[in-house]
Amino acid sequence: MTDWIGTVFESDRGWTHLEGLVDIGNRMAGSEGEREAAELTRDALADAGARNARLEPFEIQGWTRGESAILAGDTSQDCIALPRSPDDRVVAPLVDLGYGLPEDFDDTDVEDAIVMVRSDVPDYYDRYLHRREKYHYAIENGAAGFVYRNHVEGCLPPTGSVGWKEEPIGPIPAVGVSSEVGARLARRFDGESITVSVDAAIHPAESQNVHAELGPDTDERVLVTSHVDAHDIAEGAMDNGAGTAMLIEIANALATREDDLETRVEFVAFGAEEVGLIGSTRYAEDADHDAITAVVNNDGVVRDRTLSIITHGFDELRDVANEIADRYDHPIGTVPKVGPHSDHWSFVQWGVPGCHVKSIADGPGRGWGHTFADTIEKLEPRTLREQAILLTEYVVALARTELTVDHRDPEAIAADLESQDLAEGMRVTGDWPYDE
Repeated sequence: MTDWIGTVFESDRGWTHLEGLVDIGNRMAGSEGEREAAELTRDALADAGARNARLEPFEIQGWTRGESAILAGDTSQDCIALPRSPDDRVVAPLVDLGYGLPEDFDDTDVEDAIVMVRSDVPDYYDRYLHRREKYHYAIENGAAGFVYRNHVEGCLPPTGSVGWKEEPIGPIPAVGVSSEVGARLARRFDGESITVSVDAAIHPAESQNVHAELGPDTDERVLVTSHVDAHDIAEGAMDNGAGTAMLIEIANALATREDDLETRVEFVAFGAEEVGLIGSTRYAEDADHDAITAVVNNDGVVRDRTLSIITHGFDELRDVANEIADRYDHPIGTVPKVGPHSDHWSFVQWGVPGCHVKSIADGPGRGWGHTFADTIEKLEPRTLREQAILLTEYVVALARTELTVDHRDPEAIAADLESQDLAEGMRVTGDWPYDE
């Protein structure tokens, strides 16, 4: 029976929800906007037919942006603070460290300097270096400040949280600059003394996870997840308003197919993802991992036409995606590697079957994401609807009792991180979760 497909193509629930989220404005973790977005999502899930739609609050370390500045010579250069940067001001020589690879730090004296690094890695390098890893290298090598230069052209300074090991706030001020400002700083002021100042308020705050359910009241459950928070500098349409809109569209479709669900499906829109996966970590700490049969985490969907599902070595998650792609003659990319970023990781690191659903994209990094340019007009309703059809079928298949997705031993996940050259960076940032 395929009548439900027409319902999805005629539905405007997901797109209307996306419009509502981006029109809120600031959805920074712990803000009033994040709370409003969570309430909007709770109500949208209920309106779509999901049961027991509710908020579950938790405390976080709040961070509120003030003014930031780079003063170089007699010029002021545009920049934005990176969330979880301390409120601080430093004057020190600028050292342009290019890509900011570990060997670059080994070969260059950056003690008491302000280090500038790019947001990408060179083509020849065998692994991606996260922003936080480069920030930690700077700290461990004695730097006084950190400048993060976007590799994407367009006068777009990047944002993204930093922090330090187990501490929510980092020890040195950190700002993002556009590719163009970074080039100007490198050309005119490399080796010269500059000033980096960050004005930010550090305060207690509250975030919340959004929950709702469909299907039979089984102990086992499939989690369909997203995150509702976004960085405060933009609409957060791609990251991750679209993922939460997908949650609503899948719930709307599954409400018409509830008899097809053999396992409970729980929808969770996490809070405070952008500042350290806090909402999903809180959930995973209290959850019965054995009762979670799969996690389908939507973060980066709709950005491009073709779905990409990172399956973390869970062969059954890959096989189901391939079967649906064949059935609908509609491509779905699958990536068997592990990916320790976004909310699925709070579960996958302990062997819970989980996947990261995003879109296939050209080029490294987030593109428009984490910049002022993350806006809704870059997305299309047709892509949301097409991907919602595929993901609805994916969730129905994962909710069948005849399908078993074996949990993995955490030691096997750790071995994958080692073999894929991801463990080093996680140890540097304090994100390595396993006993040595």
